[in-house]
This record gives sequence, C-alpha cells and structure tokens, in this order.
Amino acid sequence: MEWEAQPSCDPAASGLPRVERLTGRAAGAAAAADLTTMKVFRSPARHGYSVEVSPFLPNRLACAASQYYGITGCGTLLVLDQTESEVQLVRSWQWGDGLFDVAWSEVNEHVLAAGGGDGSLQLWDTANQDAPLRVAKEHTQEVYAVDWSQTRGENLIVSGSWDRTAKVWDPTLSRSLATLRGHEGVVYSTIWSPHIPGCFASVSGDGTLRVWDVKAAACRLAIPAHKTEILSCDWCKYDKNIVATGSVDCSVCVWDLRNVRQPVSQLLGHTYAIRRVKFSPFSQTVLASCSYDFTVRFWDYSRNQPLLDTVEHHTEFVCGLDFNLHIPNQVVDCSWDETVKIYTPACLTAGLHGATR
Repeated sequence: MEWEAQPSCDPAASGLPRVERLTGRAAGAAAAADLTTMKVFRSPARHGYSVEVSPFLPNRLACAASQYYGITGCGTLLVLDQTESEVQLVRSWQWGDGLFDVAWSEVNEHVLAAGGGDGSLQLWDTANQDAPLRVAKEHTQEVYAVDWSQTRGENLIVSGSWDRTAKVWDPTLSRSLATLRGHEGVVYSTIWSPHIPGCFASVSGDGTLRVWDVKAAACRLAIPAHKTEILSCDWCKYDKNIVATGSVDCSVCVWDLRNVRQPVSQLLGHTYAIRRVKFSPFSQTVLASCSYDFTVRFWDYSRNQPLLDTVEHHTEFVCGLDFNLHIPNQVVDCSWDETVKIYTPACLTAGLHGATR
C-alpha cells in the first residue's frame, strides 16, 4: 500500500456526544422510487439496523434487527427471500442482545455472521435452524460492524466495536487473528477493500477514517475526515483509491487515498446524521446514503449537481442499506419503523447510470 500516513484528528473529538434519537415523523411521500414494484417485509417490534443481499442468491437477503431500538432487549436475525410480488421469511433466529450488523460469507451461501450488543460475533447457518455454529466473544462492548473479505485467496472476517478496536478473524470465528488499536472513539464501521488483500477501512467516533494492513497489523493511513463522529464508510467497487464516509455532520465525503488534504467531493443534503453509505456495484461514481432524517439519497459525485434523488418512504431512522449485486439498480433498506423495503430507484434506471463509466 503506497499511501502515506496522515496525522490523526484532535483526540478531543472522541468525546463528542452521541446523536440523540429524533422525535416526530417525516412529512411527505416517497420520492421517485418505483413504488409500483416496491416489496415490503414487516418485522413487528424489531427495528432494523443492517441489511445485506446474498452474494450467491439474487433473491435472498439478511437483516439484523433489535428490540426496543437496540437500547435494551433481544435481537433477531432474519433471512428473507423476495418473490415477484412479496418478501417471505425463510428463517429467523433470536439472540439475547441486540444485533447491529450482518455479513454473508463470500464462500458458503448458507453462512452469515452477525454482531451483537453483548460484544459477541455469531456464525449462523441457514441449514441449522436451532443455534449458531459458533459464538466468539472477545470484544468487551457492542459489536457494531461485521464484514467478510471479498478478495481472492483470503477468507477473513473483520469486526468493529464500541471498545475502540477492530478484530480480524478466521472464517470459523475460532479465534481472532489480530486486534487493531488506534481509534480513540467507538468503531462504527469496518469494510474490507474489494481490491487489496488484507486491507480494510474503518471509521470512528473520533472523526477519523483509517486504512489498515492486516499482515503488518498496522494503520497505514489516518485521515481526519470529519469534525464529528463518522458512522459509515465504503470502498468504490471500481477504484482502489476511492472511499466514501458518512458522518453525524450530515455530509458524505468521497476521498482519494492518494491525496487526502481535502475530499474529492462533499455531498450535502441530509438533515440529520448519515447512518450508512454504499457505492453502487454498477456505476463507478454513483453511491447511496441513508440517514436519521428518514431518507435514502442517491448521488453521482462526478456531476456538478450530484444529488440524483431523495427517497422518503420510511417513518423512522433508516439504518441499513445495500445494492443487489445480481439485479441491476435494485436497492434494499431497513429502518427502525420495523420494515425492510426492496425497490428500484427511478433515478438509477433512467439510462444515465446503468453502466460503468
């Protein structure tokens, strides 16, 4: 990795307050999403935190959800299948604490990992109805991020926790292979590079984006990306140097890791904290973000007017977001309003963003 290390942001940033829950309800109807084909799954008393489409099965997805908004109570891991007209429950498991993130295995279509409020990582198998295959509990606080590596020749899991560490695991969760320390606040997101083996990015309540080299167990780059907490990051699927961050400051920043003095683009429009950002797998400069302002927004950062559309079809925080790798421009999201929604935003099917640039 050729990037030069940058100074970290002010350690005092780690003391920033948490974002408080919003009150009230969003006004207005959903913007120009294809509502005629929208599919909805309702999960009563379970508030969605994360959703991910299977890398193997086009119609399968998983959702990590929690009771009582994740503040207390148990968690539920849902495996869902979409048909032509609806979303059906395939399997669900209960966990004794809230579940905050989920990731499918990249080598076994039946296996997925989830992170819990009790500091645990669980490995689940859709062929095993009763209990997790394994539970690993090395983190000392909530596990808020889980991701499975995508590069050829490696099969690893990375987790991020409120205990300020990221841990790398073998695919059976038998033991952690490395513990990465350096963040001075809660680690909210850990995402493997889809291009560079043994490399992942993380963001934190300390306002930094960090890039890690697992083999060296070292931070290769620390970027003071925002002046407030950063809740999410994602790698561009087409350029190994491009990473996006989403922050409590309501902005999405797109970074070129070769020159981090300032972002390539700053995307403004959300009115509350951004909970998750995702790059499109079908268009190099298109990405999506979801927020505590109850909206999902779609952007093309190469344009002078980057905001493509705002979809407002939830009545609570939107926390989970993913693109379907198999069905071009199909999007899945989940919210604290107890719904998972599958839809195709009109802005992505207008002929402008259906191909790579």
